[in-house]
Amino acid sequence: MRIWYQSYVDYANGKTYWDRLRRHLDAIVDPGTSVDIKGITPHDSYAHSLVEMRCAREMICNAIKAEREGYDAFIVGHFQDAGLYEARAVVNIPVVALGEASMLYSCQLGQRIGIVTINTRFIPWFHHQITKYGLERRVTGVHAMQFEPGQILKAYESEELAKDVECLFAEQAKPLVAAGVDVLIPGGGIPMLLFATLHDHTVDGAPVINGIPIVVKMAELAVKLKRLTGLGVSRVSDYFQPPPEIIEEFLQHPKGL
Repeated sequence: MRIWYQSYVDYANGKTYWDRLRRHLDAIVDPGTSVDIKGITPHDSYAHSLVEMRCAREMICNAIKAEREGYDAFIVGHFQDAGLYEARAVVNIPVVALGEASMLYSCQLGQRIGIVTINTRFIPWFHHQITKYGLERRVTGVHAMQFEPGQILKAYESEELAKDVECLFAEQAKPLVAAGVDVLIPGGGIPMLLFATLHDHTVDGAPVINGIPIVVKMAELAVKLKRLTGLGVSRVSDYFQPPPEIIEEFLQHPKGL
């Protein structure tokens, strides 16, 4: 099984993160599964919907490329899941995403879920995601630290900075737990991986999940089910597949002026 893992960070700007992610992925995949990490350049370095849209377009193109290169599944390794529905609509391989997979699995661990993201500007985006996934009654709170995506990468180069991020996360998580949240999600692959070494990580008793193993295992499961039963996404509504010429038009259209 071959899986394309789409990071929204490139190796030049996230070398330490990529190297740790590579080791983490190697440790969690099933025997026979290989995962290739791919980046986006320019990387997602600023929390804004315009950056999300730019990265989403490249991610969709890469999903098409992954299918054409024979990959069995495509992972959107970016919690904001920008472009997820569009990618699912254009390829026939499973497309799973870090944000959606983390939220859905968390619903099996507790009744009320809280997210702590890295920047307050992501809070409205996360609420849009929660509504899109129909989880308004389950994902009940979103708080934020205050980092740009590029800034938090520096925590991978310093144990002191990594500890600071852990403390800042806990500061934002504690009020969520006090308000009734019983499962916590770090809102991004970067903080998830940063906390991955914290076994049985909790804040005031509420488990803090690492969504990276979850999304990888969901991708493996989706491939296995497709092989066993042919199961794939519905094409009658959100994931209606456009004709080939429309996909080619999208690929060939200039990305900028």
